[in-house]
Amino acid sequence: MNVALALARIIERGFFPLAVGCSALALAWPGLFTWFAPFIPQGLGLIMFGMGLALTVDRFADLAAKWRLVLVGLGLQCTVMPGLALALTRLLHLPPQAALGVILVGACPGGTASNVITYLARGNLALSVTLTLASTMLSPLTTPTIVYWLCGARLHMDFWAMVGSVFWIVAFPVCDGLIIRRLLYRRLKPVLAVLPALSILLITLIIACVVGLTRDTVLAFPGMIILAVVLHNLSGFSLGYAGARLFTRERADAVAIAVEVGMQNSGLGVDLAKTYFSAAAALPAAIFSLEQNLAGIALARWWSRERKPLVARRSPGSPRNASLGSGPDA
Repeated sequence: MNVALALARIIERGFFPLAVGCSALALAWPGLFTWFAPFIPQGLGLIMFGMGLALTVDRFADLAAKWRLVLVGLGLQCTVMPGLALALTRLLHLPPQAALGVILVGACPGGTASNVITYLARGNLALSVTLTLASTMLSPLTTPTIVYWLCGARLHMDFWAMVGSVFWIVAFPVCDGLIIRRLLYRRLKPVLAVLPALSILLITLIIACVVGLTRDTVLAFPGMIILAVVLHNLSGFSLGYAGARLFTRERADAVAIAVEVGMQNSGLGVDLAKTYFSAAAALPAAIFSLEQNLAGIALARWWSRERKPLVARRSPGSPRNASLGSGPDA
């Protein structure tokens, strides 16, 4: 077990170079990772199951007293990223289809990867999961409305398909993790200690797979679009954190909201762009998928260094002040 823990710590410390290295390999030899494409939903579900194991029901109960903060997070999600997208496309004079794609990404809900980054950054994981669920459930209304309002372009999103996606990829595995943790906490303590490393390996595989699938897009290196995507993402993190700080003194809450604002469901953006517009409109979302994860990893590493390893709250069947090792406080 000591060897497993030591290896897990090495993986945690090497998240960024591991993700960058695998992405570079995916650009050179896409087939090393693209085989995983059909299994991405299952991979995300497994990640969310791990997030559920890291949480307790009390964490979600605590959010009842912070319902205003949930609304703040949703408000920032629906305003900061679309507003930044519109400003950047005009400032950089992007072509119409590229501008539409940037705005479409800004109008998308938060992505599942945001929960992993929040977890590794020692943010409020329960708040992050709640915001992802809420923004995704609202997206059949909010995303088309924002895109039509800012671009005059119409698109349709299947509400029930979105509900099904949220249930199977986010809600169901998180609930399973919560239940299993409650029943088997003592037996799971060794697993909880290596959860961050397992999540890192899965998200790295998913990132490399996406890079391999979009290899031609990335290698084409559309300079102005890449600049727009980088500024969009980094400004989203910054404004999300600053906006959250106006409403909470808790750093963990602000981190969760910042990550949720900055990271978008870029996969949804690619699908919508290809379905309703053009391949050119899908380009910003494809680039955003890679950039947001690498930037999120770097931020998570920085934020996690600012905070000492936390102690988990007592859960049923667990000893008081049981430590989760050096994993993030969930």
